[in-house]
Amino acid sequence: MSRALSAPPRPSQAAPSPRKSTFRPEIQGLRSLAVLMVVTYHVWFGRVSGGVDVFLLISAFLMTLQFVSKFDQKRPMGLFRHWLHLFRRLLPAAVTVIVAVVVASYLFLPRTRWLDIIDQGWASLFYIQNRLLQAEAVDYYAMDHSLASPLQHFWSLSIQGQVFILWPIIFAACAWVSRRYVLYYRRLLTFVFGAVFVVSLAYSIFFTVVNQSQAYFDTGARLWEFALGTMVALFLPGLKLSQNVRIALGWFGVVAMLSCGILLNVEAAFPGIAALWPTLAAAAVIAAGQTGSRFGVDRILSSRFLVRLGDNSYALYLWHWPLLVIGLSVSGKDHAGWLSGSVIIGTALLLAFLTTRFIEKPWREWKWPEVRRRRAAIAIVAALSVAIIPLSGWQLQVESERREAQSQAWVNNPGARVLDPTFLGDEPADEATLLPAAADLSKDWVTLDGACTDELVPASKALRGACSEQRPSGIPTRSVLVLGDSHAQQWSGALKSVAKANNWLLYSILKGGCKVTPEGMASNAECEEFNAEVREEVTRQRPDAIVAIGTAAVPSGPGEELTPGFRLQVGSWLDSDFDVVALRDNPRFSFNMAECVVRQGPESSSCRPPVEDNLRADSPFGPMAGEELPGLHLVDMTDRLCTDGVCPGVIGNVFVYLDDNHLSATYAASMAEELGRRIIASTGWQ
Repeated sequence: MSRALSAPPRPSQAAPSPRKSTFRPEIQGLRSLAVLMVVTYHVWFGRVSGGVDVFLLISAFLMTLQFVSKFDQKRPMGLFRHWLHLFRRLLPAAVTVIVAVVVASYLFLPRTRWLDIIDQGWASLFYIQNRLLQAEAVDYYAMDHSLASPLQHFWSLSIQGQVFILWPIIFAACAWVSRRYVLYYRRLLTFVFGAVFVVSLAYSIFFTVVNQSQAYFDTGARLWEFALGTMVALFLPGLKLSQNVRIALGWFGVVAMLSCGILLNVEAAFPGIAALWPTLAAAAVIAAGQTGSRFGVDRILSSRFLVRLGDNSYALYLWHWPLLVIGLSVSGKDHAGWLSGSVIIGTALLLAFLTTRFIEKPWREWKWPEVRRRRAAIAIVAALSVAIIPLSGWQLQVESERREAQSQAWVNNPGARVLDPTFLGDEPADEATLLPAAADLSKDWVTLDGACTDELVPASKALRGACSEQRPSGIPTRSVLVLGDSHAQQWSGALKSVAKANNWLLYSILKGGCKVTPEGMASNAECEEFNAEVREEVTRQRPDAIVAIGTAAVPSGPGEELTPGFRLQVGSWLDSDFDVVALRDNPRFSFNMAECVVRQGPESSSCRPPVEDNLRADSPFGPMAGEELPGLHLVDMTDRLCTDGVCPGVIGNVFVYLDDNHLSATYAASMAEELGRRIIASTGWQ
């Protein structure tokens, strides 16, 4: 048994210690500063402040005091009762905001965003929002907040909810071990949470370097912030500091915390080692505590205003983000000005006060659920139902509209087939529902059948997650590899049908934002490394043909050019005896074409920009077309994306685009027959 952990036996009949109040007004004030940092930085500066990290630390600090007090007073840990009480207190305000967002989104946001909001509503309600955002690789630092989800900020509450389950289990387990083996409880907790701190911080630093956008929402990369809060609570009783030191420590902590978002490039650093800045600053304020001096920062933090604001901080955090996102979307702005931002913050403060006063407080003080655990569970289910009912109804409506439209899809929604001179169907009715359903557009993204298997599994482990395949039913006539970024991937919507009809083995190795380039010409170091591994894999696998995007259009401009280094890369492939199918890029826009159609209608001139404003009049492939390059096949599908001199958002009652630059999988699939004809005609493949 460790000497550091061993404890003297306690008298078995010792009376429980009297319970005393642990309320610290300066911590409520600290909570107020944290939420004000979050709100003002989001609304006025479009930046991340570090305030959320302070929230995480404070929540762990207070929870630690609670469970250590239970152990010291020899009270049972009561995990189920604790969880029921905690989530019964947290859910009413969260449910109120979720329902309000559902209603406001239904009334004010375009249908193109409905399905995402429904998914995030469910994820927020059940504390898995951070996992959903990770899976969707959401950019939390995007400057245009009008395009964000109004429920995106629930990521931090989801991480808190998950830790609120995990931490009590650790406290209870350590309590059992300390009693069973006569160990000092605080010391045991210090060892355990110290280990959590070190491991999680190391993981956070590594993950932030490798993939910051996903690390930001990762629970494991955030555990060290909670562990730091716990260790502050454990060390605090033994910390003996003079009054002057505590005064200096408190002011230092507040100044450091408030300056974090201004001085630190949070966008490039969190949640790695840089997040120690705001969390250690908050720890300093907590350690300073009540100084008893009129010069101490605690005098300000303990003021009635900040304490009252701290009481409303949870609701203020809940309200500020959806008000910002929906307000910007309705106004058509991408950021809030000083006046509109002030209105948003003022409205959020008012709603936070009303929510706390008339929803959260009465529900928290309701005695009936506290009598039995069954009653508390019933109260939680009742709260959840308030959000489950509208979310379910909205989702059923979307699915009903989808089924109805798809039942008539072949007749009413021919897509690109309507541009075929040999099209024999009737002109699609103007009143027919557009496909895919507007709410489904964000999910209308093409994927192949599954991950690469057998001989197609990349030798490089880094490429395995980027490789997917579609195998024919029999022996393939040829293997076709699609390379590049999302603009190459989107054409798989058409290539899937072409490959199936011609018995090809179709597979792809793709990475978003990474165009196919020769050595030294990638847009960033990550793409350079990815492309180098792809070149090695192509040499190893030797596919019969490679499909790639050969040009790069610019948003709402005619500045289309060949992809940088594409001629050099094609030459390398041709020298290796690969056939190369080079596709011309599709038009890109400076606005969301799908939302334009939903808001203004498919016939609006805004949603039908002229071809010459979006693509070069002469194909960028021109110089390559004039060269003798056997094996190179240039395919231009512009006439199936633009017609009658314009590039419309809808063709044949099908959304052409799902955003401002990507083709919908439904429309891409409608081009399959024509794309197949052009590839076969150009290559002579049988």
